[in-house]
Amino acid sequence: MRIGNGQEKPNSTNIIEIPDTLTIPFTTERESLEKLFTVTYPNMHTFFSASSYPSSRVILTTKNDFVNEMNDMLIDRFQGTLKTFVGIDETTEPNDQAQFEDLLHTFNPAGLPPHKLSLKENCPIILLRNLNSCEGFCNQRRI
Repeated sequence: MRIGNGQEKPNSTNIIEIPDTLTIPFTTERESLEKLFTVTYPNMHTFFSASSYPSSRVILTTKNDFVNEMNDMLIDRFQGTLKTFVGIDETTEPNDQAQFEDLLHTFNPAGLPPHKLSLKENCPIILLRNLNSCEGFCNQRRI
């Protein structure tokens, strides 16, 4: 936050140094990510009792592919049965459906969920729009 707000001072070589307490040493990709998750979300199974807990912690990454990979790894850490939701893609021309269906399933545009979305109970999600506010399917609502 201090860097984003312009409050963090650079050193003599005009570089902002990140304290060791905020870094995770790299061993292997998997081990380093597991350590990052443990440090960022130390009580994964109990932190949902406080609604502000998930929104007060964040992991930033440079590419959406990394986000999807990390989301999958974090979802694996939740207890319960994995449930997969599959998107429905259609071509504008019904005759082209069979030819392009597999291709459509490979696209993961930014801002949209992947073709296959796997979730577990108590896993936080962000709704892009209010789907059904009467049943609680809306932004800023814990279900």
